[in-house]
Parts: sequence; C-alpha cells; structure tokens
Amino acid sequence: MRKNMLAMLACVSVIASSCSSDDNNVSTNHQEKVHILSPEMQHVRDYVPENAVIAHRGTSYWAPESTEAAYRWARNIGADYLEADLQITKDSVILVVHDNLLTRTSNINKIYPDRAEDPASTFTYEELLKLDAGTWFNHDKNTSPDRARTSFSTQKQYISTLEDVIMFAQGKRLKRDANGERIWKKTNTGYTFEYEDDPADNGNRPGIYIETKEPSLNPGIEKALVKELDRLGWNIINKPATESDHFKNGKVNVGNTNGKVVLQTFSHNSLLILKDIFKGNIPTALLFWKGKGPDDIHDDQEATYIKHINFGVDNLAQFVGPSIAGGTPPDNWPELLEPWQAKLIHESGMKIHPYSFDNEEQMGKYFSSCDGMFTNQSDLTIRFYHEKQLRNEGPAYQNAKTVLTDLGY
Repeated sequence: MRKNMLAMLACVSVIASSCSSDDNNVSTNHQEKVHILSPEMQHVRDYVPENAVIAHRGTSYWAPESTEAAYRWARNIGADYLEADLQITKDSVILVVHDNLLTRTSNINKIYPDRAEDPASTFTYEELLKLDAGTWFNHDKNTSPDRARTSFSTQKQYISTLEDVIMFAQGKRLKRDANGERIWKKTNTGYTFEYEDDPADNGNRPGIYIETKEPSLNPGIEKALVKELDRLGWNIINKPATESDHFKNGKVNVGNTNGKVVLQTFSHNSLLILKDIFKGNIPTALLFWKGKGPDDIHDDQEATYIKHINFGVDNLAQFVGPSIAGGTPPDNWPELLEPWQAKLIHESGMKIHPYSFDNEEQMGKYFSSCDGMFTNQSDLTIRFYHEKQLRNEGPAYQNAKTVLTDLGY
C-alpha cells in the first residue's frame, strides 16, 4: 500500500515538473529542475533562528540522552531547540526515545527480560515508569570516565514524554516525592504528571524540534501529536505567539515565538500526513539518509538528490536535514552534504540543518554550508558560532561540566 502510494506520488511529481512554468522553478543547468519554496513557506521558514543550535536528544555526550538531565542541561547551556524523537505507547502517551527497542538506553533486560526485544510502542507508560534510563550511560563504552556521574543513577532518569520536554523548555523539572520518584497519577482519560519550577533554571526558553519516529511502528502518532500540542498550548496555528525576538535580555527566547516547534521526519508518508494536518504552517524538516529503504537516497546522482529536495518542497517542508560524516562513534554517518548538494538545497530556498555534530572539526567544515546544527555538544557549537561572529546574541559559552554541577548532577 505504502509503496504504491509513493510510486503514484513520484509519477505525479514528474508530470508536475514537466508541465510547470519557469516561474515555479529555479533556472539552472540541471536536467531535473529544483523546485522553490513559495513566499508563504519562506515566511514560515524564517520563524526559525539563523544558525540554530539544536540540542540533539538534549545531549548524548554529557548526559544520558533524551532524559531530564540531558534536557535541563541543554536548556541551561543555551541551545535554541531541544531535539526529540517521538514514539507512542500502547496507552497513547507520546514518548521521547530514539531507538525502537529500549535495550541500549535502559535496564529493560532486568525489569522485563521476556519483553526486552519488544518495541517501546508495545508498552504502557506505567510499565515504562519502572525503567532506569540513566545508569546505562555511566557504563557505556562510548562514555569516558570523566563524563560518568553517580547522580545519573541516584537521581532516577525516566524515559521522557513530550509533555516533559515542553515543561523542561518552560523552566520546569519533574516533581518528585521523598524517595525521589516522579509524582504522577493515572486517570480515566490518561496520566497526570506533576512538575515544579526548576530552582536551577537560568531563564532560557528554547523551542522543541521533534521527529515523528518510525510511523509504521507508531501509527497515528501525527494526529496524537497535534492533540498534545493543542493541549499544552504549543500549536501556533491555534495559539500564535505574541513575541518574535529569538533572544531577549541575553537569553534564548525561541520558545516564546512562532518558531517554538519544528517538525521533522525521515518518512515520506509521515511528511504527507504532517502536510495534511499542519498545512505547512509549522516549520518542518525532511531528513535525508543514504540507504536502501524506500524513502532513502539510494545513490550519488544529482537527479536523485534533486528529486528528494523537490519532494520536500512540494510537500511543504522548509528545511532539509542531511546526514554528515566525521562524527564521533557511534555517530559517524554517510556524507549527504557535499558542497554541490548544499548548493542545490539552497537554490530551492530551503535551509539546511545537518545531523549530527560531535566536534569542532565538523563545525569548521560545514558551517558555511548550513543554517543550523543538530549537535551533541551544544556548548561547543555555541562557542564556535560566537567565535565566528555568527551568534552575537544569546548566552555566552559555558563550561558543560559546570552547568551539570549547578543543576545538581
């Protein structure tokens, strides 16, 4: 069914390309013409700050990824966005977790040994609350001893929810009982979670950059997402922001602007659903991956790359997120941002947010080709942008370890 749909879309795209006027295309020497963003989509694109610092999973370098510790750190360090991969539980709670399986980033082998190989979407959130999502980091082969902290175990790290991430962005933290357990209750309509003002909050208000993850394993996640954004007051279509400055009084203010939410997906089918729901009115990124999947880039041909760009433009994405090489293992990805590829994307009017940056060598190589960075070390990216005089507002560079200590870790 899905393959047939994509085939039909490809045919429609080819026909539309051959029949469209020059006004709808960039005049280039390419055999396949690059489609360009409409003025309306350019307006939505510009909700997002230039040279955006996108805290990939909060941080996967300084703290256990996608946890309270990672996101509180990213907020206080001065990232513009808290990046999150979304999945949905059996009882309709939107999770923030990257992998389909929870074996890498939790103690699920100990708590649910018979279900350890089951996808996250097959669990209820009440079941997932029993997992420890922090201790693994201290023992991971990619964690150097100087980054391990006992507090990632003693201050229990939970599998986060989308609501958690929004609350962290708003300066909150989880409310816990005397035993350090998060306070929650289950009702007939779902869950109620309690939060409190974070005493270590330093006033930054980042946005969220959220990926609809593995739609085939999380059917209906896009529609659940719009309901949750509505409930939490983060859908700018129904509740437009009243502020437009990305920085305010030396602090990040993206979370108080119309750029507060950026959607992202690798899935062409998910992009079509997001287009149908949001009509292009919320900034959206189409992510590129080189592989053999139906939505992947299969070769190094210019025409192939242009077709993927055009699919994004035609379906109301304003950003492309290509993978880049040179990351620190395990994040060393295929190269999809050669200079000629960056030129094609920019010809379309789309902007480029590559993933993921792990070191300053990558930043130096790609900064002139991109408009923001998915970064595992927001501290380094902020310092890099300041040194290049590309970020003259917002928080100054801060020491990553000091920020963690100030947060109580």
